Amino acid sequence: MPETTFFGLDFGTRRIGVAHGQRLLLSAEPVATVAASEGIPQWPQLDRLVTLWQPQAIVVGIPVHMDGQESAMTQRARKFARRVAHRYALPVYPWDERLSSEEALWQRREQGASRAGLDAEAAAIMLASYLRSLVAAPPL
Repeated sequence: MPETTFFGLDFGTRRIGVAHGQRLLLSAEPVATVAASEGIPQWPQLDRLVTLWQPQAIVVGIPVHMDGQESAMTQRARKFARRVAHRYALPVYPWDERLSSEEALWQRREQGASRAGLDAEAAAIMLASYLRSLVAAPPL
């Protein structure tokens, strides 16, 4: 049976946004922002969130340039995804997170909100994009 609950992680060197999503509802909601140092999260904080929410799979945002070219940050995000897969023994799916932070920032400006929670909002946008893609092309 395919996974129904997901975590979305928006990788960053100082902060990692966390979102929770449901395949059945095609929805994702911001959960938290985990502090990171050089891309290494405060693992105990992330561990608590995984234990609390119990996702069945994790989607990690992979940053690429607008033309699809990879960068050093792309490689760091891929390394982070491998660490997450090993640590939690869950399926981890990389997903193009291009423009998710910009969309989150735009939405917050439209709402007159501060930048607080921006990373978690970007994770929710990225995860919702992934969940919508499952409808278009369900996994085998």
